Amino acid sequence: MIPPSPSSTPTSSLPASATAAAADREALRPPRPAASSRPGGRSILRAPHVAPLLAGTLVGRLPAAMAPIAVLLAARADHASTAVGAVLAALYALAGSIGQPLLGRVVDRSNLAAVALPAAAVAGGAFTALAVVDCAAQPLAAGVLSVVAGLATPPLEAGLRAMWSRLIDPSRHHKVFALDAAAQEVVFVAGPLLATAVCLLASPDWALVACAVAGAAGTLAVAARGPARFRAAARAVHWLGPLHSTGLLVLLTASAFFGVTLGSFTVLALSYADRHHQGWLAGVMPAALSLGSLLGGTAWARLKRPWPPGRALPAVGGAYAVAFAVLLLPAPPWLTVTASVLPGLFLAPWLASAFVACDALAPSGTATEAAAWLIAVIGLGQAMGTAAAGQLSAYGHTATAAVPLVGAALAAAALVAGRPRLSLP
Repeated sequence: MIPPSPSSTPTSSLPASATAAAADREALRPPRPAASSRPGGRSILRAPHVAPLLAGTLVGRLPAAMAPIAVLLAARADHASTAVGAVLAALYALAGSIGQPLLGRVVDRSNLAAVALPAAAVAGGAFTALAVVDCAAQPLAAGVLSVVAGLATPPLEAGLRAMWSRLIDPSRHHKVFALDAAAQEVVFVAGPLLATAVCLLASPDWALVACAVAGAAGTLAVAARGPARFRAAARAVHWLGPLHSTGLLVLLTASAFFGVTLGSFTVLALSYADRHHQGWLAGVMPAALSLGSLLGGTAWARLKRPWPPGRALPAVGGAYAVAFAVLLLPAPPWLTVTASVLPGLFLAPWLASAFVACDALAPSGTATEAAAWLIAVIGLGQAMGTAAAGQLSAYGHTATAAVPLVGAALAAAALVAGRPRLSLP
């Protein structure tokens, strides 16, 4: 809580109701950005609200990583075909990509808690109902529930990244975004493992219920913090919202190609596993990529003088593409796993720079929606990458490995071509 200035009226001289109202306004006031006198990630986590908000957001985002596997396994448990389960999982992911910008726009006009709490309730109800519905006997109902669960995904990730500018000093934005990008790897590692464990120990239906519980718990933890209830002053906003910014459009285009690399990597790992007849590669290679992202994000957060995003994004994007080129080379399994760490080293720095640029390029009053659009296009790119790599897998390993390389190269090319538009105010 920000202490009142010496010139403010003492609350002891006010009526009890006025004192309570003043306390409520004080709780909703955005906290002063943390000072930049102490470098490093630990000082950022010790700043007011930062650690609880980050932890709550990570828990609340677990359903995004758990649901695709839980839905697929629930459909199979109901004796539905794998194709039906895949369609349900795809509907959930697609609906989430559509819903996040829409909910983000509402957050910019109200506050995160007011939007996230009812959204979590709707998504949790859809997950619970999906656990009861027989996917084989009622595929249409299951599809509708999957869409509702995706559309109502609470915009915690976009909301948190829009709040960093109010919580952290601008000189350390690259640090907090790097820590955020590295920490999200926990979601993508822990989510599938948790969903699989619940399916094995209980049932796929309980895994869907676990999605509802995790989403509700994380949302409640975030909504309980003062910054999530902060209501910004109303501003006139163009009907296109953040899409009115040409610089942001350049960033979104590059981010879609960036998403292609992430979506195709899972298929690439499966291709390597089949090629070497080593099934463990399918899980270890994505884990190695996540490990590289953790290392890269930690290193990026320790930079004392960050590159401006207009310079960092093309450079990091180029290095990211080169790292994927290494995976085209023939190598034994242990070397393949080691090589999978290389693109991960540039993954979190790319995301950190992208979200710093997104926050700066977004027109005033559209920060949450802009972050939601960035998340959405990356998700759409992932879907395209998975589909493209799956189709090309029939033509051999080299064709499959070319998909993430081409995606990374196109992302870097878009950033280089649009670099003048990425100059930040």
